[in-house]
Amino acid sequence: MSHARSTEFSRVGPFLVLAVTILILFFARDLLVPFAFALTLAFLLAPAVGRLESRRVPRIVAVAITGIVALTILGGVGYVVARQLLNVAQSLPGYRLSIQQKIASVHSPAEQSLEKAFTAVQDISGDLATSAGNATPQQTPTQVQPVRVIDPDRSQLEYTTELLMRFLRPIGTFGVVIVFTIYLLMKREDLRHRILLLAGIGRISLMTQALQDAATRISQYLLFQAAVNAAYGILFGCGLFLIGVPNATLWGVIAGLLRIVPYVGTATGVILPLVVSLAIFSSWGPPLLVIGLFLMLELTATNFVEPWLFSSRTGISSLALLAMAIFWALLWGWPGLILSTPLTVCMVVLGRYVPQMSFLHTLLGTDAELSAEALFYERLLAMDQQEAHAVANRFLEGKPLVQLYDSVLIPALTLVEQDRHQGILDEVRSNFFFLSIGELVAELTDYRQKEIPGSTSPNTPVPNYARQSDFAVVCISASDQADELTTHMLVQVMEQASHQTLHLSAGSVSTEILESLANEPNTVVFISALPPFAFSQARSICQRVRLHLPHNRIVIGLWNTPDDPDQTPDLTIERFGNGKPTLIVTTLAQALQQVTQWRQQPARNPPIRM
Repeated sequence: MSHARSTEFSRVGPFLVLAVTILILFFARDLLVPFAFALTLAFLLAPAVGRLESRRVPRIVAVAITGIVALTILGGVGYVVARQLLNVAQSLPGYRLSIQQKIASVHSPAEQSLEKAFTAVQDISGDLATSAGNATPQQTPTQVQPVRVIDPDRSQLEYTTELLMRFLRPIGTFGVVIVFTIYLLMKREDLRHRILLLAGIGRISLMTQALQDAATRISQYLLFQAAVNAAYGILFGCGLFLIGVPNATLWGVIAGLLRIVPYVGTATGVILPLVVSLAIFSSWGPPLLVIGLFLMLELTATNFVEPWLFSSRTGISSLALLAMAIFWALLWGWPGLILSTPLTVCMVVLGRYVPQMSFLHTLLGTDAELSAEALFYERLLAMDQQEAHAVANRFLEGKPLVQLYDSVLIPALTLVEQDRHQGILDEVRSNFFFLSIGELVAELTDYRQKEIPGSTSPNTPVPNYARQSDFAVVCISASDQADELTTHMLVQVMEQASHQTLHLSAGSVSTEILESLANEPNTVVFISALPPFAFSQARSICQRVRLHLPHNRIVIGLWNTPDDPDQTPDLTIERFGNGKPTLIVTTLAQALQQVTQWRQQPARNPPIRM
């Protein structure tokens, strides 16, 4: 009972920890939001501080120089943008008539008629209500509303306090962010040591890799985002200048800055220049050009540049970025939306290095894709034979056939055998699997890998001088359809390597055939068996073959055997008893390599019968 409870808790535990973490993030957001901004700024400024320290500048001086330069740049840009915005705001009222005329020109005559009809209906309704009121014989006396006396001094005090809090709260938050950032830059080793102590001495290596990975990913993301936003702002400003929109530099700077806010900032950055173009131009051409410029830059950045730069470096899929942006916006509001990508990077790194949180890496990471054999098996489960064959063909491009069999088809057959013996697959679906894989193997009979000059392939035929005229390979399937398919694959790769091959089923191995093979000591006998329930049948066939062929090489193919140290080939050979095979292989590539090696050895003489 205790073991079952511990197992159940081990499955539910990570989700409970995640739920508690979300609650802490929500209720402690007033403290955690400034710390998250400070951590992001520390990641952004840490490379500059590190470069100054590498030139033997004291850390306190390096942090001071980096902070002053960053604040100067930020303050200068903010001052210029604010001043330009005030000038634009003062000039906008003069364009009010032009904007109203453009909006009025959009309305069609049909819309005007509907508006007049709607107004007429409202007038009629008002007249009816007035008539009904005049027809009432007794009018309800008007209720006297109580008068509230408000202390003017107190009201003014509350208003002043509220106004001051609106200004002091952002200033205080900004100050807290600056203090946290300075501490993180000055004491970054201390913070790292505390995290390592919390993780434990036994996990120092793992946590060091996790911290290094998170720092690298976040720093690269911030640097590349700054570069992309700057390029976007420059191109947008240049485009507006060519269109003729005034203050094009201002709009370019605003568009680049607002792109820090995912999804929302990009659309907001085009509103002001669009309004200005509507105001100053008499035609609709320039506003449409502004919209076209915005769409061209945004589609290029979001569909080509950002996926290429960000997905590979942050390790987050595009869908996960959108979902996590919504999640952090709901949790922390606008600050959460701005910090959504760095925070999601931390979650992906946590899922990558902490086994209990691996589901985060699976849900959010870019490399969380099904392997080729799992995707092939899944498509066959969905009864989609065409797509399953397409998966195999895509995997086979530029690869030898034996690699497809070892990496995709045989592992998929192993999954089929496991599910079939566990009763998960019915007979109809199992037969569909075997028929589909058999048809695919038959289609690949004439497949030849495209040779690269100077390279060798496992299917390269043996040179003429190394061939033996009496060398052959006899392949025997152990029991069921899965063993027959793997034997067919083995025969196929042997024939493509120019080995003389014979395919026999377990029931067709007669005493006459074995006695004839006894006169051919160079013939290699392969017994093909696919786990999990093929060992006993393979052992029985091996003992029978060894009894008649004591001098031949006998190889057992236990395909796709798991890498278990308790099941090494030597220990498995001992389990065959007196009829031991010569060798046990687990992949077709090993079998092909061993047969080629044996073929190049001197020929064996047939045994002398007394």
